[in-house]
Amino acid sequence: MHKYEVIIYWSNEDSAFVAKVPELPGCLAHGETAEVALRNANDAMSLWIDTAREHGDPVPQPKGKRLVFA
Repeated sequence: MHKYEVIIYWSNEDSAFVAKVPELPGCLAHGETAEVALRNANDAMSLWIDTAREHGDPVPQPKGKRLVFA
């Protein structure tokens, strides 16, 4: 399990729960339940980090605190 903040919400457009990882740009997943979306988000985070490392891109450290959105 990764230590990045994950925001889970219901999307009427997708008819699914969406799990977004704000600290990893473009990293998100979905699922029929919030639990499945979170599990899929963990897989997506692993893939995001592996891909960034393969390409020599920086991997941000988890902030370890709640993000603030306006």
